[in-house]
Amino acid sequence: MKKFKIPFSGRSHNYTEKEIETVVKVMQEASTLTQGEYQIAFQDKFCDYLGVNHAFALNNATSALELAAQLCQFKEGDEVIIPAHTYTASAYRFLKNGAKIIWADIDLKTQVVSAESIRACISSKTKAIVVVHLYGYCADMPSIMDLASQKNLVVIEDVAQAIGTKIKGQMAGTFGDFGVFSFHSHKNISTLGEGGMLVVRDDEIASIVPLLRHHGHCDFNYVRKDYWKPAMGNLDFPEFNGLKIWPNNFCIGEVECALGEKLLDRVDKMNQEKRLRAIHFIDELSKFEDIEFHRVDSERHNYHLLVGRFLNDKRDKFIELMADNGVQCVVQYYPLNRYDFYIKAGYGKANCPNTDNFFDNMVSFPFQHMMGDATFDLLIKTTKKVLSEI
Repeated sequence: MKKFKIPFSGRSHNYTEKEIETVVKVMQEASTLTQGEYQIAFQDKFCDYLGVNHAFALNNATSALELAAQLCQFKEGDEVIIPAHTYTASAYRFLKNGAKIIWADIDLKTQVVSAESIRACISSKTKAIVVVHLYGYCADMPSIMDLASQKNLVVIEDVAQAIGTKIKGQMAGTFGDFGVFSFHSHKNISTLGEGGMLVVRDDEIASIVPLLRHHGHCDFNYVRKDYWKPAMGNLDFPEFNGLKIWPNNFCIGEVECALGEKLLDRVDKMNQEKRLRAIHFIDELSKFEDIEFHRVDSERHNYHLLVGRFLNDKRDKFIELMADNGVQCVVQYYPLNRYDFYIKAGYGKANCPNTDNFFDNMVSFPFQHMMGDATFDLLIKTTKKVLSEI
């Protein structure tokens, strides 16, 4: 395996001493290591951070997408619109729960779906839309929600990469019926490698999420004389719209929740620091006309990832020369319809020319928050050198 001076890291940030102390304290002192007081505190703080009423901590964002898909209650023939340019977790959970996927194209400049690209996919069978705020950029949710309202569609926001971003003063993940957040190792904040959060707008739906998350566990619906009779707790089917839903085990640990609560104190600061770096990087390369970037100097973008698009056929040569100079660049988000998985599932066709154009010419630079200043300066210097050479 080639050794890189600047690898494309699978880890986003370091932890402060206070965050490490919090983890150790919970490990030593918590009365339970799951489903306890720290989970409640994390959820409450997340609600305060976003300005919402209902948030549920989970073991990862894929589980949050699974719950959202279950709660859509798809019937035979129902369709869900999903970007072809995203990670597979945004899509296959909806297939598992009975929906048919219609692939939506992205806007070539913003690299996310728009109301226009979604509108082109809507049919009489459309039940839901998955909007992915990819690369850390918040899609045009006011326009998308206007369209969804007109068509009476369920909206799921995949905010895995875009925590803390805003449009018109409102946080990403608070527009749709569901908001899905990730605390994976590579994300903006990470609860020790895995973790997720599901935001739910509807009060009735929110009332059954704890059952869906934890095996259908609930209280008995009557007062027991002896707390141990007939058992410590009841099991029941979560129900919505008169339909029963099979429960899951998507619980997250108390250590992760305690750490997540602490990380919320500095997520905005980390986002701002990455955004300032991204703008500096983009401006430093402004004289190179072969590559373009999406420059957004506002809270609408947190630059979870730093990506560019080549306007010629030199992308692969660029990545090769960057590797020769010790910098590991990558390409990301192979259009889902091109994967064997989706071809075999019957979803290998898509009319998404912008998605194909962007993926075939995109490059993603190493850009983790934990990157030191000297390393970041070397990244800029090396990128300029290679772009000059090609």
